[in-house]
Amino acid sequence: MNLNISKRPNERIYLSINKTYRDTNTGKNRTKVIQSVGYVDELEKEYADPISHFREIAKRMTEEEKESRQVTLSFSMDEKLPPDTDERKNFGYVAIMKIYHELLLHEFFASKARYKKFKFNTNSIMLLLVISRLLSPGSKKKAYEERGRYFERFNFELADVYRALSHFGSISSQTQQFIHEQICNNYGRDTSLIYFDATNFYFEIDEQDELRKRGISKERRPNPIVQMGLALDADGIPINYRLFPGNKHDSETFKAVIGEVCRKYEPGRVIVVGDMGVITGDNIWYLIGEKPEKPRHGYVFSFSVRGGTDEFKSYVLSEDDYLQKDGMPASPESEYKIKSRRTARKIDVTRARDGKKMKKTVYEKQVVFFSKKYADKAKKEREVMLKKAMSFINDPSKYKRHTGHGSAKYISGIDKDTGEVSPEQMLSLNFEAIAEEEKFDGYYAITTSEHEMPDEKIIETYRGLWEIEETFKVTKSELEARPVYVSREDRIEAHFLTCFISLVIIRLLQKKTEHRYSSEKIIDTLNRISCSCEQDNIYLFDYRSKISDFVGNAIGVDFANKRVRLGDLKKYIGNVKK
Repeated sequence: MNLNISKRPNERIYLSINKTYRDTNTGKNRTKVIQSVGYVDELEKEYADPISHFREIAKRMTEEEKESRQVTLSFSMDEKLPPDTDERKNFGYVAIMKIYHELLLHEFFASKARYKKFKFNTNSIMLLLVISRLLSPGSKKKAYEERGRYFERFNFELADVYRALSHFGSISSQTQQFIHEQICNNYGRDTSLIYFDATNFYFEIDEQDELRKRGISKERRPNPIVQMGLALDADGIPINYRLFPGNKHDSETFKAVIGEVCRKYEPGRVIVVGDMGVITGDNIWYLIGEKPEKPRHGYVFSFSVRGGTDEFKSYVLSEDDYLQKDGMPASPESEYKIKSRRTARKIDVTRARDGKKMKKTVYEKQVVFFSKKYADKAKKEREVMLKKAMSFINDPSKYKRHTGHGSAKYISGIDKDTGEVSPEQMLSLNFEAIAEEEKFDGYYAITTSEHEMPDEKIIETYRGLWEIEETFKVTKSELEARPVYVSREDRIEAHFLTCFISLVIIRLLQKKTEHRYSSEKIIDTLNRISCSCEQDNIYLFDYRSKISDFVGNAIGVDFANKRVRLGDLKKYIGNVKK
């Protein structure tokens, strides 16, 4: 509140107590009269110094309003919204900004732009891109157009966003290493286990280039793709990533990503966890080094049961040595059973000097387990595929290689090499293939260099790989990392750097909230924490949940109030930036 002193047309001085507020439609300050006081010449009959007296009253009214937290609002039910009004603001983004500033990314991007010729604020641009990637994923243009959704002042042009992408692409590797150092310093990083996986992302283009090439798309799309190899720590927090041409096989990305982790981040001895797509002789030999009896690094890899040797399949199906969870001998009717053995296995390793293959021996522990739950799941999935196979058999014109994915292996008369229907044969169910597959339903195998690790611990360690699978799911669904719309290689790198930072932040938010909630639920909650200006710089909130309370407590922000003054909102924002 403040005392307004105005001269009226009759030359008399008039006093009123006014309140200043920001008009959300124009962004300008407005004033409203709270109390009309009167003319000074009349007030002097009652007060020695009316101006000083009522200035003190205005000050006291301000203090009382702050102390009482009581505000009287008056409004007209006939008031209309101006055309094209969109006043709703998101406030959940402060949780993202809290982690962003704890990682000191604002300082990092400012320092990397210090001696550059461009004038735009790269930190402000990256902050908008990360917030948008998590809360409203889409194109860079969409992120820019929605910048008014937040309380930040994003003072740059759309052209600046695209120019900044080239800069971000050039410092991608440095950014990843800086984030790693900040996680180690502020949160702690457990690299005793490193989870690795690879996936790919498609582009809405027809022509290939050096990076975007046609390969085996995870979405089975014909578009050119880019391969990504990603490493996560034991908590499922990303460590680093690398991009590769789309025609690279998953196994070929392994050494580059894991090698960079070991070389740049110096984690000590690590155990790498991966699926059977990366279990090549070259990758195993790279990890264990030249002394297989004393491995330099370790591994826990899934191992194909159906693709194993006849000797291994016999070992899996033999009831000998299987135990139940309680340690008692298992029977053929047991719903869960497990056994393991130590064995020497020959692997093919590529010789560096001439590229020829040579045989090497590795000493492994193989863990095999059976789960009836997984067996029932496999049976249901096969029933779906068999119905699809029968549909193709009854009407071969329906069959196409891409539509027959998964069901073709159950049909006799389809060329195994080309995937095409053989005109010389009648199509029929391949009962022999079905029976062979059924024998191994529910059986899983894991191979590891860690001979002394207990069997259940090995299985538990491998199950942690689901973290990275969820990460890719988050990247492709919640973050909508694909399709990718930018085309230049440096800007493609910048796009995935933005996704990488977003993944790190959401994982750290999960860690702060004790991993109680999925990334999907946290993102949904942050999106719902929104408000609208009700009147006089007072913002009205309409969402609260257990998750919003838990996130708020974790980052030191109170998301529970129904109404909050703009000044207090700005204080919250200022505090998360400290």
